[in-house]
Amino acid sequence: MSAALNGGLYAATICPMTEAGALDGASLEAHFAAVLSDPGQTGLLLNGHAGEGIHLSRAEQAEVVRIARNVAGQRRILAAVSAESTAAAVADARAALAAGADAIMVFAPFSWALGVDPRAVLTHHRGIAEATGAPLYLFQGAVTSGGLHYDADLLRALLEIDAVTGIKEGSWEVKAYETTLRTARQQRPDVAVMASGDEHLFACYLLGSDGSAVSLSALVPEAITALDSAVRGGDMDRARRIHAALFDLARRIYARPGHLAAARIKCCLAELGRIASPACRAPTPPIDPAERAALMAALRPCLEMSP
Repeated sequence: MSAALNGGLYAATICPMTEAGALDGASLEAHFAAVLSDPGQTGLLLNGHAGEGIHLSRAEQAEVVRIARNVAGQRRILAAVSAESTAAAVADARAALAAGADAIMVFAPFSWALGVDPRAVLTHHRGIAEATGAPLYLFQGAVTSGGLHYDADLLRALLEIDAVTGIKEGSWEVKAYETTLRTARQQRPDVAVMASGDEHLFACYLLGSDGSAVSLSALVPEAITALDSAVRGGDMDRARRIHAALFDLARRIYARPGHLAAARIKCCLAELGRIASPACRAPTPPIDPAERAALMAALRPCLEMSP
């Protein structure tokens, strides 16, 4: 199978909640439908960082997948697992697959940011692959995140796992992105390398990409599709205009503290009337009015972009 068949444009979706902290199934269904109304979107990435997967129980994660499966039809669903232990990650993955996921994206446990033993990384991924038999997508974390970013040697070892099908490349640095791309192309040209640094999508698309998996596609999927189409079509003037708008929005969404990115996206979606509430589970605080106004000002030019 070629890398292109494993790639595509995926929206890393959010998870709407009620003010009491329960899953909002109706808003979740509407959110998935709105994202997939853009025909350029290949599918959905669920329960990742934007989807607040670490705050959801296994049953809730599976419910998110079930709702998505009912909406997505034949489009692909990637389900993220973020558990600290391999056993818990396997159980989460099995539940997601039973609910309708097509593949599993293995997010690095956050404890690895304190310093990680490569043996643990390989054991974790191999354990999930062997226990589920499912296609796996790696998550290449930011270069500033310590153990959440895999160096070239560790990446080559991970690519020896036959089940690895793709990489969500979130190095958040163009040089590191190209290193991942070159490593994968040399060792496993069948593995899709999908850009994931929202501010850097333009540069990554130019270097070469098999798609993307970004949370901005949960908010402005048409703009991501338009950027991809412009680059593939060689319309660099249009691509630069789209990039400029996306850059301004992304730097607001992913500003420090970065853990508020999901809350900021929810804030925008609620302001647009696409979800009922911007609520997140505690301890995530709400977005204050001044920041909300700045987010909406940055969002408006992106809403005008179309494929």
